[in-house]
Amino acid sequence: MTLTMAAGPFGPHGRGEFNFEARPDGHVLFFEDSPRRIRAVFGGETLVDTRRGKLMHETGHVPVYYFPLEDVRTDLLRPTDHATHCPFKGDASYWSIQAGGREAENAVWGYPEPLPDAPGLAGYVAFYFDRLDHFFEEDEEVFGHPRDPYHRIDVLRTSAHVRVLLGGRVLADTRRAQALYETGLPTRYYVPEADVALDALEPVEGLRTRCAYKGLADEWYAAEGGGERVEAAAWVYRDPRPEAIAVKDHLAFFNERLDIEVDGQVLERLPTPWSSDDWIARARERSPSVR
Repeated sequence: MTLTMAAGPFGPHGRGEFNFEARPDGHVLFFEDSPRRIRAVFGGETLVDTRRGKLMHETGHVPVYYFPLEDVRTDLLRPTDHATHCPFKGDASYWSIQAGGREAENAVWGYPEPLPDAPGLAGYVAFYFDRLDHFFEEDEEVFGHPRDPYHRIDVLRTSAHVRVLLGGRVLADTRRAQALYETGLPTRYYVPEADVALDALEPVEGLRTRCAYKGLADEWYAAEGGGERVEAAAWVYRDPRPEAIAVKDHLAFFNERLDIEVDGQVLERLPTPWSSDDWIARARERSPSVR
């Protein structure tokens, strides 16, 4: 997803072509101004409130907000001995946050002396999204990571004949799918529940995931067919964000784990580095709470 992940133009599986020579290692850093008002909150304190944030795009990573130190409540930060090295940006220093009687350890980092080839990171710091309580763009809360301004979602009705199969068993069969096209990701076909073999699905208890662009996927399903079982096979958005409202109450199936057939042609299964069980374990660690 985004410019710098998966099949995005600067991602590890980018499919396009450029008319210029990329770095030999293929790694890209793109640092740009953001016009949005950004706020971050921890322990009831606003750590930053600025319209001078920067957005870092980096190959293999979701976008990251960097903030000028003069707009950050540095009185709430405590420097630590923790340090990391990035071969593209340099040596990072870290701070913990102390506010409201709580502490978020090593939740802030910055590059006081970035590498010569890195963008102008000196004087800026970034926060881990999952260690703070709230992030806001203008007055809207943002979950997971900053939204990439170059990331796009298009949901289109399609009369294509879409079938989803596992081990030869048909899990879904429809001509009423919604095709969701999202930057850097394979096309996801969202199928009305009436066209899904619900008896082949089993709810995955307690698993929910949040997408910065589509919203909260609050139901996940395992699937069985032909003697095979996939633990994280399908999901549904009951209350998606406005730009994805057309997929409300439709089920989508992982192209990476199931066979999806469109007008008789089986789509290529994309490689995934995680087994279904490993993916669920990682997703549970990041599973959002209801607010």
